[in-house]
Amino acid sequence: MKHPILTTLLLGLGLALAAGMARPAPAFEDTMAQRALACSSCHGKEGRAGPDGYYPRIAGKPVGYLYNQLLNFRDGRRHYGLMTRLLDPLSDAYLLEIARYFSDLDAPYAAPLSATAAPALLQRGKLLAHEGDAARRIPACVQCHGDALTGVRPNTPGLLGLPRDYLNSQLGAWRSGQRRAHAPDCMARIARQLDPEDVTALTSWLAAQPVPGDARAIASLPRPPAISCGSATLPAGRQQP
Repeated sequence: MKHPILTTLLLGLGLALAAGMARPAPAFEDTMAQRALACSSCHGKEGRAGPDGYYPRIAGKPVGYLYNQLLNFRDGRRHYGLMTRLLDPLSDAYLLEIARYFSDLDAPYAAPLSATAAPALLQRGKLLAHEGDAARRIPACVQCHGDALTGVRPNTPGLLGLPRDYLNSQLGAWRSGQRRAHAPDCMARIARQLDPEDVTALTSWLAAQPVPGDARAIASLPRPPAISCGSATLPAGRQQP
């Protein structure tokens, strides 16, 4: 005589298998949205950012910025083995297609985490972001990233909505030479001008700021920056700063 619990389990398993066999397999769409799921596995749904504070948001970033970073990972100016292996076989044209897809996404931002740094440190971070430190030749972040720090099209990213751990890791990579850009590599120079206390102050303040409702990058700066950053040239005549 069969055990009644085992009989019930077997019956339930059979019904589940039958239901699965009756359900059609999802259609292969061959769309960028479907192909971009490889990116979303780390960067989160719709590229909104990974849950661990390390993989940044890529949704809505300026297309030129995303394109240049894809090139930099593929060509060795940024170092992360998984990204390099993923991008190594892809052409410039396909990387631009990926960049355009994520740039066009308009997903909501998560609320920032509460700041835990001392008020004086946060005030120092705010000062660096908005005014810089002229005596040490450190420009304000708003000078290149826009007054609202939401970025400037087509190549300069926003600095809000990014986790503190990610901001720290990227400034550290600029300082150490693990992250590079085409000459003149202004971010490397600026990052080396910052001392560790400056980095802590700046990233603590940036990570605690709410993202404005209209977080899209602005079309252009109201005034030219005192420094310029070189970057790869986009196809179809897109201009670089």
